[in-house]
Amino acid sequence: MKISLTQKYNVPGPRYTSYPTVPYWNEADFTSEKWITTLKQSFSESNSKNGISLYIHLPFCESMCTFCGCNKRITKNHSVEEKYIQAVLKEWKMYCDLLPEKPVIKEIHLGGGTPTFFSKENLECLINGIFDYAVKAENHEFSFEGHPNNTTHEQLKKLYDLGFRRVSFGVQDYSPAVQKAINRIQPFHNVAKVTFWAKEIGYTSIGHDIIFGLPFQTIEDVVDTVEKTNSLKPDRLAFYSYAHVPWIKGNGQRGFNDENLPKDAEKRKLYEIGKKLLIQNGYHEIGMDHFALKGDSLYKAAHNGNLHRNFMGYSASKTQVMIGLGVSSISDSWYSFAQNTKSLEEYYEILESDKLPVVKGHILNDEDLIIRKHILNLTCELETSWTAESLNFAELPEVLIALKEIENDNLIIIENNKITITEEGRPFVRNICMAFDLHLKRKSPETNLFSMTV
Repeated sequence: MKISLTQKYNVPGPRYTSYPTVPYWNEADFTSEKWITTLKQSFSESNSKNGISLYIHLPFCESMCTFCGCNKRITKNHSVEEKYIQAVLKEWKMYCDLLPEKPVIKEIHLGGGTPTFFSKENLECLINGIFDYAVKAENHEFSFEGHPNNTTHEQLKKLYDLGFRRVSFGVQDYSPAVQKAINRIQPFHNVAKVTFWAKEIGYTSIGHDIIFGLPFQTIEDVVDTVEKTNSLKPDRLAFYSYAHVPWIKGNGQRGFNDENLPKDAEKRKLYEIGKKLLIQNGYHEIGMDHFALKGDSLYKAAHNGNLHRNFMGYSASKTQVMIGLGVSSISDSWYSFAQNTKSLEEYYEILESDKLPVVKGHILNDEDLIIRKHILNLTCELETSWTAESLNFAELPEVLIALKEIENDNLIIIENNKITITEEGRPFVRNICMAFDLHLKRKSPETNLFSMTV
C-alpha cells in the first residue's frame, strides 16, 4: 500500500530556530571566553549598522499549561518579581561593560513564561534599566507575549509608552474540551478584550498564537478557533503544530495521553483547513507556521526579502547579534551560541559571583556557517543557492541523495545550483532543512530529542 507524503515525512526533526540545533552543540570546545570573543567581534561588525536584538526570558506563570515545553516557574507569589528584574539588569550591565560602545537596540522581545505576570511598575523598571546602558535604534521593534487572562490595560499602555508596538497573545484553541485538557481555561471574551485594548492604545502589530494537533482537537474546533480569530482580525498569526515532547525534564505535558492526540493525516488536515480559512480572510502564509495581513511588518519583510529567523522565531529585523537575558535564554553572535543555566537558583548564584550565567554553547565552524545560511534561506525565502558558497555539495553525497528523493516527491525543484520549495513542499520545510543538517546525518539521535515534523 502506497503511503502518503505526510506519513513518509512525519518524523522527529528540529524546528531550526538555529543551526546547529541545540542537541548537536559541541560543548567540549566551548568556553565563556570564546563566546565573549565572538560577541565582541560581531558587535563591532554590526552594532552601528544594524543594531542588536535583545531577548529577555521572564519565567514565572501562575498556573501550568500542559501543552507547554518552555522553561517556567509556577508560582502565585509576585514578590519574586523584583529580585528577578534586578538579576536580569545586573546580567545586562555585565554585558554592556564588556562591549566597546553603547548597544543600539533594534529589537526587544519579552518572552516566557508569562511576561504579563509582572506588574507594570516592574516592567517599566526593567525597560528603563535596559536603556540606562543602551540607546534605541531609530526604527526599533519591541514586542512581548501577553496572557489574555492577566494582561491589563495598564500594562499595555505602559509598555506602549516605553516603545512597544507589537504584542502576541497566546490563544491556542477556543474549545472547552481542549482548554481543559491543556489546563488553559481562556474565554474568547478575554482574548477579544485585550485585542481591542491593544488596538485602541495604538499597537501596530497584534498577533495571536494558535495551535493545531492539541489533545481532543477536532476539525470543528479548528474552524471555530479560526473563525473567532478572523472576527478579531489580528495583524499576524502563528499557527503552530503542537510539539509533543513529554520526555523533557520539567515539561508540563501531562493531563492527557498519546492516544488523545490527532496523528499524521488527521493532524495535517487540521492545518490545511485552518490555512484555507485564513487565506480566504486575507492572510498570507509566511515561512513556516506563520500568517500575516499585508499591512504587517512580517508580511513586508517577507515580500522585500528581509525576513529573518532566530531563537525568537520569525522577525522583520535582521540583526547579527542577539543577546539573551534571564534564566535559560540563548544568545547568538552569528559565530557562536551561548545558553544560560535553566535553574533559577543557579542563575542567581552565578550572578552573585559576578559571572555571566552562561553554562553551554557552540562555536560555529566554517561548514556550520554555510549550512546555517542555507537553512535560513529555506525557512525565510523558501529557496537557496550555492553558486556563491565555498561548500561543494558534489562532495557531500549524503546531502545530494536526500535532496534527490525530496525532488522526486515534487517538494523541491533543483536547477542551476538552486533549490526552490514548491507549494506542495511547504508543509515539509523542516524535512527539507534536515537534508542539509550534517550534524543530524552524521550522528542520528539514540533517544527522543525532537517533536514530529508534521
